[in-house]
Amino acid sequence: MANHNHLSSATCYNVAMHKHDYYNQFFELGQQKINFKFYELSLPDDDPVFTLKNVMEEMDFTALLAQYSGKGKSGFNPIMKYGVLTYANMRGIREIDRIVELCKRDLAFIWLTQGEQPKRDAFYGFINDKLTGEILDDLNYQLLRRLKKEGYITLETLFVDGTKMEANANRYTFVWRGTLNYHLARLLDTIDSLYHRYNGFLKENRYDEKYRLGNAQMFVIDGMDKVRDIIEKNRKRKLTKHKKLSNNSIIEIDNCSPLDLLKLQKNLSAIADGEGIGFVYGRGRKKSEIQQLYEELEACGRKLMEYKDHFEIMGKERNSYSKTDLEATFMRMKDDHMRNGQLKAAYNVQIAVENYFIIHGYVSNDRTDYNTLIPIVQKHIKAFDEGLKELTADSGYCSEKNLLFLKEHNIESYIKLQDHEQRKSRAYKENIGKYYNMTVRLIEDERYYICHDGRELRYIRTETKEMEDYTQTFEVYGCADCSGCEHKEKCLYKYDPQKDADKNKVMKINERWEELKEKSHANIQSEKGILNRQIRSIQTEGHFGDIKENDDFRRFNHRSTEKVYKEFMLYAIGRNINKYHRFLNSKLQTFKGKKEENIA
Repeated sequence: MANHNHLSSATCYNVAMHKHDYYNQFFELGQQKINFKFYELSLPDDDPVFTLKNVMEEMDFTALLAQYSGKGKSGFNPIMKYGVLTYANMRGIREIDRIVELCKRDLAFIWLTQGEQPKRDAFYGFINDKLTGEILDDLNYQLLRRLKKEGYITLETLFVDGTKMEANANRYTFVWRGTLNYHLARLLDTIDSLYHRYNGFLKENRYDEKYRLGNAQMFVIDGMDKVRDIIEKNRKRKLTKHKKLSNNSIIEIDNCSPLDLLKLQKNLSAIADGEGIGFVYGRGRKKSEIQQLYEELEACGRKLMEYKDHFEIMGKERNSYSKTDLEATFMRMKDDHMRNGQLKAAYNVQIAVENYFIIHGYVSNDRTDYNTLIPIVQKHIKAFDEGLKELTADSGYCSEKNLLFLKEHNIESYIKLQDHEQRKSRAYKENIGKYYNMTVRLIEDERYYICHDGRELRYIRTETKEMEDYTQTFEVYGCADCSGCEHKEKCLYKYDPQKDADKNKVMKINERWEELKEKSHANIQSEKGILNRQIRSIQTEGHFGDIKENDDFRRFNHRSTEKVYKEFMLYAIGRNINKYHRFLNSKLQTFKGKKEENIA
């Protein structure tokens, strides 16, 4: 029994000693600086940071270094800062504060900075003042030329798509053109009444003769008649509970002149001085009629100037903007936090892709994709000469202007038409009123159409329509006599038997536009076109899926188009180097179509 107690006490003593050793090892021996000579720390051999360093070693940073004068304090190495920002974006990290923290704690960042610890101001100053969109494009194109040399891309094919990404702007700071038009119409009514009061005041007191002042005429603003007409219609629609009409007419703001009101104020001020009428302020003091008129004109002038500033910021291309990011436009987003079709301040982000690599990025505040295609192609031509051979995009890019531009530059169009799905329907094929379901004849270079009833529609005239920077041409064809035709109801647009009994068939055809559409439609229906559409949907939409879902990049951190573009291109370059790293490590392969189709 004694021996048993002795063994038990010895065991407890040993356990207590071991616990004491554990405490000493962790707590008492801890120190602020640790000598790692006894233990070697190293990054994995396949870490993407080595691929980044390898790529950067062959890059020319002349354009970036030219931003520095060489005078004063040198600061941190700009090439190092670019490398850190790129690697952070490769890791899906875009917040500057987080990057600063990782430069102190993360081994890969410490290896890139060689132990230096840049502060947040160093990165913000670098991005805002030194790193430009042109420099980022140049660095990206240098990477792409390397990829072309190694056989990963050809730079002869582009797959284009876009998405809307939320701007760094408050959600409820919107300015709408329709609302401005409504308030401007009310303000102009108030100003018109002030003009009448001003003229009446001068005549009543004979100040017009005494001070040689003529009858003041209210200035005229082009486009206000249409605005007033829509306002009146909306008042009636409100009573009948119908949906309001859009009131986004473009107003000629150059004629909105607050200077005209300032002239009237100066005249009133001169009269007040000449008549010895003093302006009074404060409670309990009655203002004279001339002072009241003067102050009302001043208030209207300020309001008119405010509206004019709003219109100038908005321009003629947009119908809205945000007060916290003047270049962001309110757009309808797929992710609606209130689930009520709410609009958010956003940018339209475009990418052109080949073999999973982002060749070009483009940021616009245009809600549609029509006007974004040509700038992307122009960037490609400028960077890589005339190497582009084909371009694939969805129906959002289908316009006469875009297809004509591609044709002029010998670029094959694989753009889906807007009526692509409608063309498959029976209603489309059996619509006898459309020219494409009529027989076409050509005799002695004269084209004419034969309708469903066998009557000829001959050429009448050519009409033109001036667009923003090109001219649309329409050929007008008509039937000389449609009387007695039993197909009028199906052939004529909105046919009324009582009113349109004597009406003949007339149709306008933009033959150039139709020819461009048919060529693009034939391309996308071909075997190559079907494969191109597969590749576009997988690669471009796959990028946006990664960007928004996997990397949680749904909202920009910076404001203004220029800074937003730089933020996106840093991210795009990081993605490209990640893709290159995956190709080098055989984790990614070129998409060549679906396997079952390849086997077939």
